[in-house]
Amino acid sequence: QVQLVESGGGLLQAGGSLRLSCACSGPTFSLSVMAWFRQAPGNDREFVAAIIWSGGITNYADYVKGRFTVSRDITKRMVYLQMNSLQPDDTAVYYCAAGPLASMRDTRNPREYEHWGQGTQVTVSS
Repeated sequence: QVQLVESGGGLLQAGGSLRLSCACSGPTFSLSVMAWFRQAPGNDREFVAAIIWSGGITNYADYVKGRFTVSRDITKRMVYLQMNSLQPDDTAVYYCAAGPLASMRDTRNPREYEHWGQGTQVTVSS
């Protein structure tokens, strides 16, 4: 059974940094795409970043390019999201997700992902 557990959220001021972590357990993730999504109150869940577990190819939403970095540690089975220069608009619940690479058509579409964590809250004050 696949389990994804996020951690690292918190409250901080604009301009600060946070690193989110996603602990992955269950069947092998070697054929998976791992992604971060976020959802602010009243908004749809939106794509933040993705990384292919095997190979490490990354993909980012335009509004986080240059500020956020997604990475993974295969040995520890962890996925990270380093977030720098955070702004109030980045306030949301951040979710870790996993989906099968073989059938993935659009890494930015949340419907492509089969497994989700419970989310971690990030709040950025101005």
